[in-house]
Amino acid sequence: MTPDAKITADYPKYAGMDRYEARKAIVKDLEEQGFLIRVEDHEHNVGTCYRCSTTVEPRASLQWFVKMEPLAKPAIEAVKSGDIKFVPERFDKTYFHWMENIRDWCISRQLWWGHRIPAFYCDECGETVVTKDENPVCPKCGKPMRQDPDTLDTWFSSALWPFSTLGWPEKTKDLDFFYPTNTLVTGYDIITFWVSRMIFSGLEYMGEKPFDTVLIHGLVRDAQGRKMSKSLGNGIDPLEIIDKYGADALRFALATGIAPGNDMRFSDEKIEASRNFCNKLWNAARFILMNLKTEITPDSLPKTLAPEDKWILTRYTRTVQEVNELLDRYEIGMALGKLYDFIWDEFCDWFIELSKDRLYAGGEPAEEASQVLCYVMGNTLKLLHPFLPFITEEIWQALPHNSDTIMLASYPRYDGSLDFSAEADMVEMIMAAVKALRNRRTEMNVAPSRKAVVHISSEHIGKYLSCKRFFVRLASCSDVVEGKTDGISIVTDDAKMTIAIAELVDIEAEKARLKKELETAQKELGQIEAKLGNSAFVDRAPQAVVEEQRQRREKLLSRIEVIHKTEEELI
Repeated sequence: MTPDAKITADYPKYAGMDRYEARKAIVKDLEEQGFLIRVEDHEHNVGTCYRCSTTVEPRASLQWFVKMEPLAKPAIEAVKSGDIKFVPERFDKTYFHWMENIRDWCISRQLWWGHRIPAFYCDECGETVVTKDENPVCPKCGKPMRQDPDTLDTWFSSALWPFSTLGWPEKTKDLDFFYPTNTLVTGYDIITFWVSRMIFSGLEYMGEKPFDTVLIHGLVRDAQGRKMSKSLGNGIDPLEIIDKYGADALRFALATGIAPGNDMRFSDEKIEASRNFCNKLWNAARFILMNLKTEITPDSLPKTLAPEDKWILTRYTRTVQEVNELLDRYEIGMALGKLYDFIWDEFCDWFIELSKDRLYAGGEPAEEASQVLCYVMGNTLKLLHPFLPFITEEIWQALPHNSDTIMLASYPRYDGSLDFSAEADMVEMIMAAVKALRNRRTEMNVAPSRKAVVHISSEHIGKYLSCKRFFVRLASCSDVVEGKTDGISIVTDDAKMTIAIAELVDIEAEKARLKKELETAQKELGQIEAKLGNSAFVDRAPQAVVEEQRQRREKLLSRIEVIHKTEEELI
């Protein structure tokens, strides 16, 4: 075929015919001359243009190639020797399979845009020259030469990225400073196309590897697990997501919980959860700013620290240690997960609440609490900045700070100086008791407004009594006293707590409520067990539906057990 899909002059009868017209004519001639035995329909894949759906015809033509064997050998050795390593390591198998079985590389493309092939032809004498000269004359006849109209393969141009962007082939300061670099971050789908070509190009042209580590990330797939593509129309416009949820929320969702090399499925739920985290961080910062004292200085702590201060500083220090260790291992998703847990659960849900008594009391305790809040928030923002650059900068500018921008602030490193393990363990002990009380009140459906005296028996009773304010604020307690009383028992590793049942509920009303709740749960359980006992339902219903019913049964059995236990305590 000719370039415009017509039959060439090599076949005179059909020459100049369009491909579709020629096919019909050839079939007709075969049939008329008795050469057509039969016609069969076959299903097979036909390449088509994703834009206009036109069939793409394979067509042999003259192309330019690069001989790959001498380029591949040093590139293979660079990875085998450990000079360049893949993270995760398993992806070096993909690299080796490609490089060890590599064929000569076709580098010419018939495109409108790109780097032109540096080959020139003399129409006068037929000479071909490859040269850096942009306007060469023929070395044989002295006539002007015509440049090849093809462009270099996209990956050929991309392979030059580590050094051509820095001024190569000139020896620039940028090239000297930035080449080689440390870590390349890319997807596993272009290890063969791009990573391998950057490696052998860097070794060939610069005489040195372009980077020492290749960190492989997975692909972002759609909710059904399919690769996003133009042909499927299942791609996501990041600008629309950013407009709806914010750039930080999108960035956070793409990084959270993702292990190197593993794919992730995109969903609005993940973006919403990330946005909620950003809101949590923003609201925590607003609370701190509303209670900020003018005497506060950045990156400093008060001389006197309350037990809860020592607990949060210990937890912060451990988080710094864990985050740095994970980042050193390129476990970015896990590092962000650690930060998420620290900020949401420990800093916001616990420490801010534990600080409110001192903040509202005023005076020196308020100043100390405010200083610790500011210190932990400011340094946590530094830890978060690579993941959430915009919101962290905004909050940083509002808090007392040293550097002009958080980007220039030193990233926190673990030195163990803020480790108050003994005091922290004591606060953890108190928190465990508070959690147990809150969980039990929730099980019994006790309103937060209903206060009760908590009786505690423990060998650490002094510590419990010294932290009475925690129980009053966080566990709806009216008082905390030593000893025990008849009523509901709540047990932790370090203490046994009892509450007089009459202080929590109207016993008769609670018995009636529990009876009604038990009847409802037993009725639903009976219906579910009838379904699961029906072989037709189990065999024919979708497996997910059957499994859902089984899980519901387990939850109902657990709930019925809790109701019976509560009823016994009311007797």
